[in-house]
Amino acid sequence: MSLPHPLHDRLRARIPLGTPDLSALADDAMLSALLDHRSVRAFAAGDVAAADLDGAIAAAQSAATSSNLQCFSVVAVRDPALRARYAELAGGQAHVRDAPLLLLWVLDLSRLRRMGEASGQPTEALDWLEMFVVGAVDVALGAQNAAAFLEHRGYGTCYIGGMRNHPEQVADLAGLPPLAMVLFGMTVGIPDPAQRPDIKPRLPPSVVLHHDRYDPVGEADAIAAYGRAAAEASAAAGRPA
Repeated sequence: MSLPHPLHDRLRARIPLGTPDLSALADDAMLSALLDHRSVRAFAAGDVAAADLDGAIAAAQSAATSSNLQCFSVVAVRDPALRARYAELAGGQAHVRDAPLLLLWVLDLSRLRRMGEASGQPTEALDWLEMFVVGAVDVALGAQNAAAFLEHRGYGTCYIGGMRNHPEQVADLAGLPPLAMVLFGMTVGIPDPAQRPDIKPRLPPSVVLHHDRYDPVGEADAIAAYGRAAAEASAAAGRPA
């Protein structure tokens, strides 16, 4: 493979085993940027510009949404005291406290209930598991659009699943109504260049991509090889395996 840097290095770091031949996409700036995703937990001084936050929300609202229901909301937290409290609830994660911006991604069915009640429409379907799944998908798609935009703008991001450690307390702190919950958080800030994390390797594509029918034959060896490669990468980066 004769890919120019940086896409070649990023691809090899992301998919060290069974690396696909993406020579035809060597000049694709979007792919190169997506391959460069890292979870950033150390931030330099500097805030997130209001225009960049607005752009992130516009990107999130441009993601696919089931039946155009748009079942998500976002709470942007800049207050240091609030961030510190959310950090405690998320398991003491320092980067939640230290990042200049914390985004709470809310699975929000409450808005649909208010809209239904205001227009006299039935809202019983909001209690179905299917609507929870629809909302969770909407949140995830919107958040990833926002993350891709923010990283394109030079910010670092990190998803915070620990917001589900104490969901009721997080909901109370955020002032959420019934039928709304924080599915995850996302820290945003300028990455500290002295603490730039490595790209974490992923499974070989042969384990993930199936053609016409699902076929797990042969995955055990590939997964075992990936485990060894991931452990080596973690050791080289000084992370726990």
